[in-house]
Amino acid sequence: MNITTIDQRDVNINQVEPKKANWDRYIPAGADPARLQKDFVKWLNKIGMPKYYTNDEMKAALLKDLIYLSKMDSKEYTLYKKYKEIQKKYPVKKQNDISFLFKTANTKQLEDTAVAETKGLIWRPESPEDYLKLEPKLIYTEKKPLYSQRWTHLREFTSTMTNNPNIGRDLRFVIVDARTSKYLGCLCLSSDFMDLTGRDKFIGWNKEIKTTNAMINHTAIGSSIVPTQPLGYNYLGGKLMALLTLSKEPEQRWEEVYDCKLAGLTTTSLYGSYSQYTNLKYWIHEEKVWNETKTKKIRNTFKTNGSIRYEPEEYTVKMTREWLKYNYPLRYFEWFAAAKDTGLPLKRDHKQRALTFLYNKIGIDNKYTEAKHERGVFFCPLFDNSLEFLRMEIGAQQLTEETRRFDNSEEALTEIWREKYACKRIKNIIEKNAFMTETLFYDDLPFMKWEEVKEKYLPEVGRGK
Repeated sequence: MNITTIDQRDVNINQVEPKKANWDRYIPAGADPARLQKDFVKWLNKIGMPKYYTNDEMKAALLKDLIYLSKMDSKEYTLYKKYKEIQKKYPVKKQNDISFLFKTANTKQLEDTAVAETKGLIWRPESPEDYLKLEPKLIYTEKKPLYSQRWTHLREFTSTMTNNPNIGRDLRFVIVDARTSKYLGCLCLSSDFMDLTGRDKFIGWNKEIKTTNAMINHTAIGSSIVPTQPLGYNYLGGKLMALLTLSKEPEQRWEEVYDCKLAGLTTTSLYGSYSQYTNLKYWIHEEKVWNETKTKKIRNTFKTNGSIRYEPEEYTVKMTREWLKYNYPLRYFEWFAAAKDTGLPLKRDHKQRALTFLYNKIGIDNKYTEAKHERGVFFCPLFDNSLEFLRMEIGAQQLTEETRRFDNSEEALTEIWREKYACKRIKNIIEKNAFMTETLFYDDLPFMKWEEVKEKYLPEVGRGK
């Protein structure tokens, strides 16, 4: 295929696209229309002729995967995705070898001891009172290869959620105990969710202020808030990680890297509205609002009305990409290949956009593609006047130390965790004779069958994010 102008494929585009390409519509997204059109033509020349699948073939392949997955609840599906992630990225070199001889997706051999070393550096208490000695310290991983590798290992093998790198802003931190240099967890701050009804109402945001005026850039989401185990189980370590997300280091890094004042942070629960963030100091989950008759105030809990979207197996997803390229090349280009003038992707959430579009086109029922999944939404303003700033009623210069809501030093936040949460938790654990010293680390997933994984790990799902 050798295409020099878009008009040479105009007949095909008219057949498969509901509308002709209107390149000017991408101007608000930050893409030059003339440059984008040239990029599209270059992309068409590069991809050649995609593999052809009929709608019936595509539908049969999708239904086979989706019917199986739709029988899982949210926790089982989360664990299943983790199992697939680990098996794909760390295939076993020798079927009977359990010495961490993995290779990455690009076949580059890892150090035999790399994952094992990370596991060996996870903090474990020798006695129930050891949490009193902890001195958590956040380390920014950028330009620190060893810590960056450790972050990846902790995120992949400690959290049940799959590790999907974020498109856009992304700051990663490992948390170590300054006394022992052992790992306590990992954090990631990312570009905030564009739409969360409870949060947006609480702030007082409208679309123009939030999106057009880019005030969404002044908040971030704690996309990964993961304690190591047994810190999480014995001492509610997830609450410690959530508090440390609010500390000075992430806030200052956000302003330094993105030249943007950070005024608040968002996070969401994994399963249902109740989570490790519920009733956690400084994180707001609800507000009292007047009822319809304005006779009394009721609690309005922030939560999403979203759903779990089942993602087909990798081979089937590759089929969907070929189907989309063949039938709707402009859509594929827009979602997967096009870039803004800054070099950032033109569209976010391309995977789900493409799958949703495909399901609608070939008639896949929603009962197979998603399940209702309510999540709690939590928001923390860092300053007393953060909401006024986010509504553009005041300027960034008015977010000062005098208007800061709380002492966000690592020491102060750790002390709150120790006195308010950890001490009560460990007392309860001791009374139940349930004190743990072993860690939870998914390094055996490459060697297990799915039924074995379910039996061993499904009861543990939900310990970290």
